[in-house]
Amino acid sequence: MTEVSSLTGRLLVATPALADPNFDRAVVLLLDHDEEGSLGVVLNRPTPVGVGDILEGWAELTGEPGVVFQGGPVSLDSALGVAVIPGGASGDVAPLGWRRVHGAIGLVDLEAPPELLASALGSLRIFAGYAGWGPGQLEDELVEGAWYVVESEPGDVYSPFPERLWREVLRRQRSELAMVATYPDDPSLN
Repeated sequence: MTEVSSLTGRLLVATPALADPNFDRAVVLLLDHDEEGSLGVVLNRPTPVGVGDILEGWAELTGEPGVVFQGGPVSLDSALGVAVIPGGASGDVAPLGWRRVHGAIGLVDLEAPPELLASALGSLRIFAGYAGWGPGQLEDELVEGAWYVVESEPGDVYSPFPERLWREVLRRQRSELAMVATYPDDPSLN
């Protein structure tokens, strides 16, 4: 895959037609997308588990809500940290323990001491599990119309109201996608 065709850093927004309950109204940030497959995290699935309950040292660095998010149905016993660095880590020098994914968004090494990154982080979210696709699998789902692909904004990662993210991301699109934001939760009630 060429750099141009990579969807890394973009959002997958579930279409109303997507029948998989794991991804109902999901907004997925793609952290990696190449010929070997794709990996992302669902940005709008907060859990009731506080970050301090599982990663105490990182709790103070997470934004509101200060809970762990279910990043997807794969490897729910693993944790990923996604953080925004204000200014996108100017130049080519990224803070130790942070790896750029796209723009100001990057992955945090949760094995590193939190104080190593504390002064550099603008926001942090912790995800249990991830969403993963094998080679060609995501492309097939895109052809089937399961996902809208849109540009991400750093604020998507740390939205204080994740339950509104699906509608907000669609509403800001400058196309007919903005109208999809009004799609009812249960069309049978219309």
